[in-house]
Amino acid sequence: MARSRKVNDRHGIIIAGGGFSGGVLALALAECAPAGFRVALVDATPQKAVEQTDARGLALSAAAKSLLEAIGLWPELASDAQAIDSIEITDSPLNASLRPHFLCFDEEMKADAPRAYLVEAGTLLKTISDAVASDSSIDVFAPDSVVTYETDAFSVQVRLKSGMELCAPLLVAADGKRSSLRERAGIKCIGWSYPQQGIVVTVAHERPHHGQAVQHFLPAGPFAILPLKGNRSSIVWTEDKARAETLMKGSDDAFIAELTRRFGHRLGRITLEGPKQAFPLDFQMARAFVGERLALIGDAAHVVHPLAGQGLNIGLRDVAALTETIVDALRLGLDIGSATTLERYQRWRRFDSAFSGTVMDGLNRLFSNDNAPLRAIRDLGLGLVDRAPGLKRLLVREAAGATGNVPRLMKGEGL
Repeated sequence: MARSRKVNDRHGIIIAGGGFSGGVLALALAECAPAGFRVALVDATPQKAVEQTDARGLALSAAAKSLLEAIGLWPELASDAQAIDSIEITDSPLNASLRPHFLCFDEEMKADAPRAYLVEAGTLLKTISDAVASDSSIDVFAPDSVVTYETDAFSVQVRLKSGMELCAPLLVAADGKRSSLRERAGIKCIGWSYPQQGIVVTVAHERPHHGQAVQHFLPAGPFAILPLKGNRSSIVWTEDKARAETLMKGSDDAFIAELTRRFGHRLGRITLEGPKQAFPLDFQMARAFVGERLALIGDAAHVVHPLAGQGLNIGLRDVAALTETIVDALRLGLDIGSATTLERYQRWRRFDSAFSGTVMDGLNRLFSNDNAPLRAIRDLGLGLVDRAPGLKRLLVREAAGATGNVPRLMKGEGL
């Protein structure tokens, strides 16, 4: 519910940002925290505007699915989620008459259950925002934003743009990669911009994809075909900046012609089924994931290359880890905003996030070039991996979020 009068409420937590990470954190705490715990969710952007304009298809790992099941979201999403049954990876030149795959994940993806799913960004965001709106333990302040905050020994006092004042033991920054709360806390970031842009668009095609995802490494960057429900796919196309700008400014016919060169003809003729969008690509890692009575999650903490579609999954691991940290502290009667409590969350998530981001950055640099000797070496490497079933199973488990110190919610366990 939205509020317009000035109040000074006592909440268990204040979350700034109602997108994917912020919304799921609010729902996870509403589900798992002890009775009486109230969540304040402050969101600056009307969600319906985002739902209608976000053209991305988002990959959800098996662990992310477990988290969404635990908080009751998956039943609402399941009918719109496309299981990824196989993944084909190729490094063939664009002008090659044949494009043999060098690495394929097939049976490994279906050993127990599908290891990944594709959902449309607008569908996921609507499911989250509808669930938030119907949860009586979440107070929504929107459209609104945090203007300033102050801390003392026991709480953080937040002042909103609307003039309202909120108070809680902990403030969570889920306000995106340009997080104003992170900047206000003086937390610096390590990062750089890539000489690339990401293009996303949904296409329809004549023939079924059978749940297969394709990753084609090209000199300008990876080109991914990700299956959606029906005869549709989400395209995530990394291109050099100048070329991407030309493609976005040109006609749809010219865009489809270039898209078809990369997409191929195995699924028949393709047509655009939504707006094409382009966005800059960056790597960014916060030097700290916590501040004084402040925790960072999602893009406020880290931004990685979209090469493997892991950005959302890394953010949801933040959510699950922070939820478990908070719930454990509450049950022990501890201060959830104390330095000791927050340090547990930071130890849990910072190294894992940095490792994942570094791997994505390294793969992008390794494959985004047209060096013939390097191409031969990496193709040999892909071929060797393809012939190593044990290694393939390990890689699939890693992508599924089943390795490392996995939060209980992402293992399908309750709190």
